Amino acid sequence: MDGIHDMGGMDGFGPIPIKNKEPVFHATWEARVWAMNTALGAWGEWNIDAGRYTLEQLDPALYLSSSYYQRWLYRTENLLVDHGLVSREEIETPPANRNTNISREPLSLDDILTRQRNTRSARLNDEVAPRYHMGDQVRARNIHPKGHTRIPRYVRGRLGVIDRDHGVFIFPDTNAVFAGKRPQHLYSVCFTAREIWGAEAVITDKVYVDMWDDYLEPC
Repeated sequence: MDGIHDMGGMDGFGPIPIKNKEPVFHATWEARVWAMNTALGAWGEWNIDAGRYTLEQLDPALYLSSSYYQRWLYRTENLLVDHGLVSREEIETPPANRNTNISREPLSLDDILTRQRNTRSARLNDEVAPRYHMGDQVRARNIHPKGHTRIPRYVRGRLGVIDRDHGVFIFPDTNAVFAGKRPQHLYSVCFTAREIWGAEAVITDKVYVDMWDDYLEPC
């Protein structure tokens, strides 16, 4: 979807601050949100692409005004409600006043860690023929899906070259809405900076974007 989350190449947000020795978490609650996401993911009610899609559907004003882990928290709340694990009323009610109906036994720490270790990669062993090979010139399709997609706006319609074939992977666009894995090859595609940004870009600069078969078309 063409949402506010796809900020590559957008003006007006200033430079990205780079801090030396920046802590992993800036506050204790951020670590708890990360841990909560890890624990809830062990239930297997949703996948990483569905989680990203839920994040992308946050109200744009809320998205821009929230910190990284605040977005994670809002995303988690929406996932829990959407999958019937809690109600919106339960989330908004102070803990002391909740009349919680536990629908299933909670997972133990050992259960969570075991399930996390056994979580399969998005890489698949399916025998799927590649549509492209190293050195092929391709064009990023100029598409505007209404749902989740991993093709950034700034490369759509641009010419690139296949630099590497990573193998066969789950297609995120369908996986995000539980419509199947749709196995296909994932490539590293090289774009010149001038192809993307125009003649003012540094002539020697390049941008590498990981792109699935369905995002590309032959030139």
